[in-house]
Amino acid sequence: MVSLTDKIKLKKFINNLKSTRGRHTELISVYLPAGSDLTKMIQTLSDEQGTATNIKDKNTGKSVQQALERMIRTMRVIDKTPENGLAIFSGNVSQKDNVQDFQVFWVEPPEPVPLKLYRCEQRFVTAPLEEMNANESTYALIAVDKGEATVGMLVGSSIKVVKNMNSTVPGKFKAGGQSAQRFARIREGAAVDFYKRVADVVIQEFTYMKDLKGIIIGGPGTTKNNFADGNYLNEQMKDKILGIKDITYTNAYGLKELVDVAADLLSDTEVMEERKALQKFFNTLGKNTNMVVYGMANTLNALNMGAIEDLIVIDGCCSDAELEKLVELQEETRANLKLLTDKTPEGVQMKGLTGIGGILRYPIDN
Repeated sequence: MVSLTDKIKLKKFINNLKSTRGRHTELISVYLPAGSDLTKMIQTLSDEQGTATNIKDKNTGKSVQQALERMIRTMRVIDKTPENGLAIFSGNVSQKDNVQDFQVFWVEPPEPVPLKLYRCEQRFVTAPLEEMNANESTYALIAVDKGEATVGMLVGSSIKVVKNMNSTVPGKFKAGGQSAQRFARIREGAAVDFYKRVADVVIQEFTYMKDLKGIIIGGPGTTKNNFADGNYLNEQMKDKILGIKDITYTNAYGLKELVDVAADLLSDTEVMEERKALQKFFNTLGKNTNMVVYGMANTLNALNMGAIEDLIVIDGCCSDAELEKLVELQEETRANLKLLTDKTPEGVQMKGLTGIGGILRYPIDN
């Protein structure tokens, strides 16, 4: 399992790559899966050097050739593809006209590289690394009744709406001239059609999602059970159902409600871990203000004293340099680092309180 500090370091590496923009398509990105033959890749890059002489813009051609030459030299030093594969980047990173600064950056990713890639573009290709570093659990959420349904996802601690749908099921009161039985059949037929529409969205969105952890269904009354127990979802999707919960709403708010009431099903997920950590912080703050700190200056002071047990940082509330300093002190003092988001109510509350703080090992004067 990738440690949080390693994820933070990789995030800094990615941000550094993303901050660079070439003047033309001259930045080289290479991804190699585990077990790849570096010698063969070096030969491929040498061949690309020869091809670069055909680039119409001579300056761009020279930049590509130099970037490839720097990358080849580095790969010869690396000598062997690391266990998880290799991601390596090369190019002129200077942002000044008529100034050249060719640099090579490489990393062994935290997970096996899933593809072999060579790309020459204006920006380094970072999407595969970003996807690996996210590594967030995904759950399908379905809030449904006969009148409305919302399909969504819980990704890490973020709730995303996939689709909201309204049904054509008539109201409970029949129109004049219709028998009760006929009207009931009309309602039931419309409900079945609606459930099929909802199931089609679920099947289309989630059948091929390899990292899907499970499906949680919610709604008022018995509708949710009728949907889950009926022949609407295929067997693959039915096997993914973790539980069925009572909720009041079936719109976007219903998805949030569903996550709240499904805490028992999501106890080990990112969203619940985040909420637990922040609830502990705010509970401690309410009981004894001398046992918590918040704000960059107070937190750094407490870290320097070795007084912080749990270091809490809301992602995006400090610069990379500040985060690097916090991580350095956290490792020295063996504090527990919790890098959280503002995607939960508690995360929003913590962000309003500067987004940086800690629970202390012993009281100090702030």
